[in-house]
Amino acid sequence: MNSFAEIAREIENRDNYLLVGHAIPDGDCIGSLIGMYLGLLALDKNVQILLQDPVPEIYKFLKGSEAILGPEQSATRVSTVIFLDCSDEERTGDQMVNILKTREYTINIDHHQSNAMFGNLNYVDDKASSTAELVLELLQHLGVKISPDIASALYSGILQDTGGFMHNSTSSATFHNAAELLDKGVNLDLIRLNLFESKSRAEVMLLKLALESIKFNDSGKVAWMILNYEEVKAIGALDLCPEGIVNYTLKIKGVEVGLLFREISPGLIKVGFRSKGDVDVAALASIFGGGGHRRAAGAKQDGNMEQAEKQVILTVESVVG
Repeated sequence: MNSFAEIAREIENRDNYLLVGHAIPDGDCIGSLIGMYLGLLALDKNVQILLQDPVPEIYKFLKGSEAILGPEQSATRVSTVIFLDCSDEERTGDQMVNILKTREYTINIDHHQSNAMFGNLNYVDDKASSTAELVLELLQHLGVKISPDIASALYSGILQDTGGFMHNSTSSATFHNAAELLDKGVNLDLIRLNLFESKSRAEVMLLKLALESIKFNDSGKVAWMILNYEEVKAIGALDLCPEGIVNYTLKIKGVEVGLLFREISPGLIKVGFRSKGDVDVAALASIFGGGGHRRAAGAKQDGNMEQAEKQVILTVESVVG
């Protein structure tokens, strides 16, 4: 692995950047991209952000989110690419993988334990609470003045990926960094309003649909929810990707592993894994070609919901009981 000092030197010597994050982006992905984007602009670099999927509505209040483009808006030639919050290249999505084949140089910054170390330069810290926290450290190495807009983006990323500073990846350094960002002008009222108090009716109906589907295994240690494509389509929520729905399974006493099966398109199912005990769900997700963190991971499965549900639950039960 490389140091931030090495990466900062390389960034200083280059001028043209493309920033990319993972498909179905979450708060850490969006916050990290915006923070890095604004930081590179402050250094007078040419920079563009591309994502395969649109910015979730709740993050559009962040200044800089309007600069995030879709794959159809990509430049014909890709120079230096900085991957943020991606455990591997494929996490960017099929369309993005094709675009990125022409890149000349790769910088990989991430906090997933399953990271493939695919960059020319890599900084991967699976003990970090979030990629946003790593972006803050890199910007500090670059001598970037942290503006209120950068601070708000990075704070939002840290807040979302730590579950409001409750996940076990939260460290004393996380609180120190959050305090530093607050000192730089984070608007807590604006963040609270947009992230926690502005849910659309469709998002609430999606939660209702998920909760009505909840199932438990015989031991009560495994709980899971199911969202079928046609049901989600019927309530007008196909474009919604709420990050917290799967966490409702862990609120139940006795549950050690929670899952959410969501059919994101006909025949393609995304499985979210969560753990509140000693079970390593990243290892479970890897069995199905996914990955992530010890207590939060994901994978995708082709086929119908019944098959995916049966295969995944049997695998989880072989570990949990």
